[in-house]
Amino acid sequence: MIKRRSVLLVGSIGMLVAHRLVRARGASTIPRVGILLLQTPAAIAHLRAAFVEGMHDLGWLDGKNIEYRFAYADGDVDRLGALVNELIVQQVAVIVVSSPVVTRAAQRATKTIPIVMASGSNAVGNGFITSLAKPGGNITGITTQNEIALGKVIEVLHEVVPGARRVAVLLNESSPSHPVLWAATQSACAAFDLVALRVVASTPAQLGAAVEEIVRQRSQAVVVVADPMYLSERERLRELMQTIRLPVAYALRDHVVVGGLLSYSYDITASFRYAAKYVDKILKGAKPADLPVEQPTKFELVINLKTAKGLGLTIPQSLLLRADEVIQ
Repeated sequence: MIKRRSVLLVGSIGMLVAHRLVRARGASTIPRVGILLLQTPAAIAHLRAAFVEGMHDLGWLDGKNIEYRFAYADGDVDRLGALVNELIVQQVAVIVVSSPVVTRAAQRATKTIPIVMASGSNAVGNGFITSLAKPGGNITGITTQNEIALGKVIEVLHEVVPGARRVAVLLNESSPSHPVLWAATQSACAAFDLVALRVVASTPAQLGAAVEEIVRQRSQAVVVVADPMYLSERERLRELMQTIRLPVAYALRDHVVVGGLLSYSYDITASFRYAAKYVDKILKGAKPADLPVEQPTKFELVINLKTAKGLGLTIPQSLLLRADEVIQ
């Protein structure tokens, strides 16, 4: 009787272990998608939600037939390498990236795992892809035209403050795109006979000194380029800019929503939602090299009228009529 109970006990344990192994193997068949982000979770929550919604619309349900692994660098570029390696260890099927500096970190870490750009400028120039039509490697997705849109940002800023001749341009030198963005702003400023003043802030800790530099260079207006660190620090950046009371134009709408003066940009939230289509295709067998890289075709002018009034500026009526959104 004792032997029989022992056999039954051993058999029950064996069945339990087998059941757990089957469950573990079943869970491992669910593809994992890694999302590598430079920003903090709070600063980019709306972009995370947009991507997950895009996946949901395509039939991917978190915890049922897809798993997400979000990795946040909290604004520290030096953490990106370790974070992407953690995603690789977790055997993600795809890595979604949010900007050129993040794309570069993922590119250095893997040449085999598909990488989908949800945002980021100058993909060809940065060496991420061979061409838009034929990416040619393990990277595809969406590349923005920030360097082209910057010309429009400066044009609109000039319409608002035609007397401002000295324009400070805030740049992040840790971004692979910063040389092309600086060249684009120089060219646009020259077209309006403006002086472009280079100001650098590559970490959150440098933002205060950058604003002091803007004042030291006797700037009369400011342009802030599209950058994930600036996006993450948009509230603090607005507060710092308010202390110098200069008109500031941004390359992303999110800055204007929190109190910036104006922006001319693509919809970054829509871009993250659209990136889900690339992930969907890759999970269903498509190769990144065969998926043409796309560019946003719609750019929107957003003006914060309350901020303009606080600066004592009168926005031309013609510009207000052209605006896609006016924040009162």
